[in-house]
Amino acid sequence: AALASSESAMLDLFSSRFKGEGGLKDHSVGNLLLAAMAELKGGDFYQAIQELSKVLAIRGKVLPSTLSNVTLCAEMADGKIIRGESSITNAGGTIRRVFMDPADAGAVPEAIQSIMDADIIVIGPGSLFTSIVPNLLVKDIATALRKTKAKKVYICNIMSQPGETDDYSASDHAAKIINILGKKAIDYIIADQVVIPPEERQY
Repeated sequence: AALASSESAMLDLFSSRFKGEGGLKDHSVGNLLLAAMAELKGGDFYQAIQELSKVLAIRGKVLPSTLSNVTLCAEMADGKIIRGESSITNAGGTIRRVFMDPADAGAVPEAIQSIMDADIIVIGPGSLFTSIVPNLLVKDIATALRKTKAKKVYICNIMSQPGETDDYSASDHAAKIINILGKKAIDYIIADQVVIPPEERQY
């Protein structure tokens, strides 16, 4: 959606999440459309992404980190294990770490090649534990990010995210990524020094 040239109404639709109760609560409309397109393409997730890229008329190319069937899991501070992206965000409590099940998901070769060929790699902004870190948990992606000669820039979120990074500072956000990739993996970090007024914060 961020790369789309489509009408704003279409972007709003892709970015929205279901509210209320029931099985669809908190699920992204874009993710559901992606799942539906994959089904239409005989389960081919890669082709589903390419087709939705055409629908949104995106600038550039979108590649998945992995095509393996994985579940994002979180270990909470109290030791409880939560499975699934929306369940993690709604769990309440402090996330100690996230991991994938299974842990050995293979990377998409084209994604690895793109990382190695890049001049600059921008990481973020986005939900730290449910959008950014999961890509880094694909071992070959993390390895490529360490090996590439590209400059790597982490753009920190402008505020913490309720249910995910409550009370996090900018350095707390960056530390989670550096802990995965290594101390010399990030060349630059961009963070906003302006405090967002309470009336402009959306929870």
